[in-house]
Amino acid sequence: MLEKLKLYADFVVLKHTIFAIPFAYLGAILAIKGVPELRILFWVGLAFLGARSAAMALNNLIDKDIDAKNPRTANRELPAGKITLSEVWGLILVSYFFLFYSAYKLNPLCLLLAPIIPVTSIIYPYLKRSLPISHFVLGMNLGYAPVGGWLAVTGIFNFPFGAPEIAMLLLLFAVTFWVAGFDIIYSLQDIDFDIKNKLYSVPTVFGVKRALDVSFVSHILMLILLVGLMLVLKLGIIFKVGLIVIATLIWYEHTLVKADNFINVPVAFFNVNAAVSLSMLAFTALDIFFCEHYL
Repeated sequence: MLEKLKLYADFVVLKHTIFAIPFAYLGAILAIKGVPELRILFWVGLAFLGARSAAMALNNLIDKDIDAKNPRTANRELPAGKITLSEVWGLILVSYFFLFYSAYKLNPLCLLLAPIIPVTSIIYPYLKRSLPISHFVLGMNLGYAPVGGWLAVTGIFNFPFGAPEIAMLLLLFAVTFWVAGFDIIYSLQDIDFDIKNKLYSVPTVFGVKRALDVSFVSHILMLILLVGLMLVLKLGIIFKVGLIVIATLIWYEHTLVKADNFINVPVAFFNVNAAVSLSMLAFTALDIFFCEHYL
């Protein structure tokens, strides 16, 4: 039983949850500038886990034939026959049940908006076959995390926009550009395979050097959007220190990968961006706690 659970966790790359789940909790914390009820934090976490697991399973299912041809991915669970198609469909259904039931337990607005997530999750894998924008759609899929966390707490989205709605959109696009930037770096590993198999990515369409430039610009846009978030929500000195830390991590990420050397891509992709995500949550939470109560 434990071995089967580990297999499923590996199939959906559960360890990569660390990239975006801190942003889901970040959205919840920023919404009230405090710590939400444990009940809300539980359902936010379960909703995110369900949404991400289903999206990963769908991506692996749709890409199974491509993954089987790629030496880097041929040993993954589905192409290697370690997991069956019926198990994958079962995992998708259970994961979406977690998403929709959690949304139901949170509030009506979350339940109303929940169907957006499966739609964009299905679109993402097919874009790789036609347009070099899949990195940004993937980014937006993860960008839903802070918006979902925010709406889980408030249950309100006003139009015309006020400061809360502007803050949510800034978070959405900050995460979108952050993820797109590091996904472009990650896709460098498959550039030869992708060109041979007519798969579209920023590196295959524009070349390695320009792809690294697009990645860098995406990360600059992320930092600009986070500065905008700071101004809109009037966040304090600890958040500013956090931005400096994050900017330093982003700079370090881009020093690791060169146009003629991809050996450090795994470190740049996972280690550095895990640190970015956790730093963002930690510095924001500390800023809200100390600046709201003591400064």
